Amino acid sequence: MIITRGISLVNFAVASSALAFQVFVLYPWHNQLDAEFKALKEEHIRVLNQMSRRTVSQ
Repeated sequence: MIITRGISLVNFAVASSALAFQVFVLYPWHNQLDAEFKALKEEHIRVLNQMSRRTVSQ
């Protein structure tokens, strides 16, 4: 009985720390990466349009 309660408490501690890591570390990092990927996509489209205009004018 004591062993199963100890295992349950350890399981709860591990699950709680994993959830806290996801909420406070991974989620903000995901938002930062998403913003950077959007900026990269806009830059890529800008360069493609610029190259397309150069090709048409030549």
